[in-house]
Order: sequence, then structure tokens, then C-alpha cells
Amino acid sequence: MNIGDIGRILDQYADRQDDVNGSEDDFDQVTQHAPASAVSQGVAEAFRADQTPPFPNMLGQMFGRADSGTQASILNQLIAAAGPAILAGALGRGGGAGMGGLGGILGGLLGGGSGFGQGQVPQVTPDQASRIPPEVVEDLAREAQQRDPSVVDRVSDFAAQNPMLVKGLGAVAIGIALKHLAGQKRGGFF
Repeated sequence: MNIGDIGRILDQYADRQDDVNGSEDDFDQVTQHAPASAVSQGVAEAFRADQTPPFPNMLGQMFGRADSGTQASILNQLIAAAGPAILAGALGRGGGAGMGGLGGILGGLLGGGSGFGQGQVPQVTPDQASRIPPEVVEDLAREAQQRDPSVVDRVSDFAAQNPMLVKGLGAVAIGIALKHLAGQKRGGFF
């Protein structure tokens, strides 16, 4: 596949208004050739679009379909974006059993509070991440987005490096990302 073929694929999405559904095959082919920054912007568009569920729901869905290593990366992105405040909020809400064990996991990461507030950002391991339900990730994403709306862009950067995650969000999200990429191509950005 050459750049002309990619251009023809993107041209199919450029002027779509109502039917923004995209093909996983098209997304695969385009993401192999498009700059990661353009793919990231397309994913961010999909996360923010009115045609897709809210960002926290989409991230929970993405988390639920990911392997434990990717789940840990998603959680670590949220923690990095929102900082210790999100951890304090989860612990302050009694995040033990009621938050799918998140409070216990985060409390363990914080060493019972040691390191918390000392500039250390704990990292969730794949084993720990595998024990957290997607609904809890949705709650964390909602809180992280309220504290720092740029978390959508950070998660989009991560997702752009892992196109399989984006494909799990469905045809509408893929189509919105491809439509954005088509606009980038027309604008001469790649």
C-alpha cells in the first residue's frame, strides 16, 4: 500500500456528514502511514464527539478489552494526568470494596500513605490493574477529566500508539478518527 492508496481511503471519509462509520481495515492501513500526532488528534476527536459515548465510558470500554499490561498503562496515564489528587479522592471515598478494591490497591501503592505528597507518583502493575473493574476506571476518568481536561489528549496519545485499542471503540469512533485524519491530509499536515 502506498501513500496514494492511503489518500484514496481518507478521501472516502473527508466529506461524510451523517454516516461516519469507519472500517477497521481502513483504520489499520491509515495508522500505519499517518503521523502518530495526527492519529492522536483523530482519537481525541472521537473521544470528544457528540456521536460517541462520553470519554469516561469509552475509556472504561477500552480498559475492559485490554490486556493487563495495557490496563496498567491506562491507569498510569490517568494517575499521571490527575496526579496525587485523584488518588486522594479515591481513597477519601472509601475506595476499598466499594470501588472494586481500588482503594486497597492505591493504598498499597502509596505504602499506607508514605510517598504520598512527596512528589512520588506510584505506578499500577499489570497484576493490580487486572483486579480493577472498568466501571472504576470510568469513575477515575470522569474525575481526572474534571481536574485536567487534557487527560483526553494524553490518553489519545497513548491510544494512537496502540491502534487495536481504538478499534475496540467501534465503527463510529473509527470513522470520526478517520474523518479527522482526512481533514489533516487535505490541510497538508501529512
